[in-house]
Amino acid sequence: MQRIWNKEFKPGEAWSGCVGRQKYIHFKALGDNANVSILLYNMRDNSERYNMPDSLKAQFTAHLTKGNVLMSDNGRVLASIVEDSTGWIDSISGVTTRAQTDEKYGKTTYQVQRNDFYRCGYDNFKIELVRNGMSKRDIVPCVNLFSKVYVKEDGSMHYVTDFSKKGDTITLRTEMDVLVVVSNTPNPLDPSEKYPSVPVQMEVYDAPKTDLTDYCVNFRDENYRAFENTWDYYNLLGL
Repeated sequence: MQRIWNKEFKPGEAWSGCVGRQKYIHFKALGDNANVSILLYNMRDNSERYNMPDSLKAQFTAHLTKGNVLMSDNGRVLASIVEDSTGWIDSISGVTTRAQTDEKYGKTTYQVQRNDFYRCGYDNFKIELVRNGMSKRDIVPCVNLFSKVYVKEDGSMHYVTDFSKKGDTITLRTEMDVLVVVSNTPNPLDPSEKYPSVPVQMEVYDAPKTDLTDYCVNFRDENYRAFENTWDYYNLLGL
């Protein structure tokens, strides 16, 4: 595979960019206890975006891992998870807010700390969406790579500490042309009172065309139908 793009996200850093379909997006934790929050939108029509409830409901799960797909609200596959060394990707706990960040880690501002101020996931998403012609109204529940959050029978959510390790990797394969929004900020349920400082590397590679024998396509019947919807979408576009 030929790497066509790469970037290292510093703690608190955000990014957004368009990635064409049939690409691998490879994330690597460069330290223990990483967390990277991501959003996905259809690059051609950003009213279509990752839908957490539909993705979990259709795949009968409360977390994501290899074989699962990130479905849009139109029942199509934005991206597939083709590799996950952690075995568990948090999909339910969302991102940090300004108030949460100030309360947990201490109040900081750009005017005082400059680039060392503590960024929150919500603000990062908002800024990147504005850069792409959207707004905070377009923020939806995200995917938190490298984090494990589980739910007990009483409905309480629990963050697993010391879960991800340095060198852990997660690879997505884009099934549609997507706008990707990334925020390297703490998981909101992380109990640590010290602002995490774990850089994460993101690389993009060309990927082969997805076919009927693919692991993610056959992971569940619901996945197969979502892939059919995706292929129909591009066939009708003549692409």
